[in-house]
Amino acid sequence: MLVIGLTGGTGSGKGTVCQKFLKYNINSIDTDQTSRQVCAAGTPCLNELVDTFGSCILNPDQTLNRQELAKIAFSDKDKHLKLNSITHKYILAEVRKQIEAETKKGANAIIVDAPLLFESGFDKECDFIIAVTASAETRIQRIIKRDNISFETAKLRLSKQGNDEFYTSKADYIITNDGNPENLDIQIDKIYSMITTK
Repeated sequence: MLVIGLTGGTGSGKGTVCQKFLKYNINSIDTDQTSRQVCAAGTPCLNELVDTFGSCILNPDQTLNRQELAKIAFSDKDKHLKLNSITHKYILAEVRKQIEAETKKGANAIIVDAPLLFESGFDKECDFIIAVTASAETRIQRIIKRDNISFETAKLRLSKQGNDEFYTSKADYIITNDGNPENLDIQIDKIYSMITTK
């Protein structure tokens, strides 16, 4: 099983890249979705988050209020690091289970879509790493539309992440995704060709 790590800043278009790889029968694991699974009501991860950040991060139905948690965690570097140290271990355990399940199904490759690939240490478990980049303006507009947030909130999220060089300097391949579908297809076809001939 070939494990391909896919990373890049929020709004860079990693989900679009994963969709494009489906034509080669390469599925992906979305760690944002995995994060939601491991933080469901009553899970050990959510219990640990409540112990650390307080019950104010819970909705009335005891599910996670992600906006409230983000407001607390992104306001302070130490709190942000603490959030990652709690969630990463649960997310990575689930990702490994999903990779094992795909392997048993006979899949030859899987993409792990992980914005925090390097921060979590999962890059060491990948055979190849692809970094997806896009201009800051494009990324801001994408996440405003995607998450229905303000321009200021979108800028704050970008400021808490590494710049393009943070991702590209550690990647084997780089995809620029500024909204040109034809150019994106060309880049993906080229990378697929290189990965499968190694």
